[in-house]
Amino acid sequence: MTPTITHIKDLVERCRKGDQRAQMEIYERYYKAMYNTALRITGRAAEAEDIMQEAFLRAFTKIDSFKGNSTFGAWLKRIVVNESITAYNKIIRLGEVSYNDELKNEAEDSGAALNEDDRKNAKVRRILEKIKSLKENYRLGLTLHLIEGYDYEEICEIMNISYANCRTMISRAKTSLRKKLQDDEG
Repeated sequence: MTPTITHIKDLVERCRKGDQRAQMEIYERYYKAMYNTALRITGRAAEAEDIMQEAFLRAFTKIDSFKGNSTFGAWLKRIVVNESITAYNKIIRLGEVSYNDELKNEAEDSGAALNEDDRKNAKVRRILEKIKSLKENYRLGLTLHLIEGYDYEEICEIMNISYANCRTMISRAKTSLRKKLQDDEG
């Protein structure tokens, strides 16, 4: 067992005893990843922040239900995804108007030649922007599958759709994304 895994297990045990320092250490370790997960699903920074906070509260109050069958990070991420899906469905159901949530602290282009890392980062940003422009169910399905790493069965459960619908939706989402990327290049 690696020291990091042992350390996380120790932190979880301390959280079970109500140790607030252990809770803070877990929060510091996972908050960025959980925020990014919520942001990719909801597409809204303020909503993602709220979801992340609620997920940590839920995790710490329900820590006794963590059985250790998966890693703590995977268990926490599942809580964040479930909270994000609930918020996403509420947004869709209520027909809330979305506002453009621009990337914070994005560096200004200086006009200098891009190095290899900058070109890769620009390509990733372009792909993520195109994913955001997809139909909502396509965006959500691709985010869960390609970015969050969920398999079709898990996505079926999360989105409450059949396996066949899930595969078809993700296939169509990939095709739509590919077309948007090609249109952008041409």
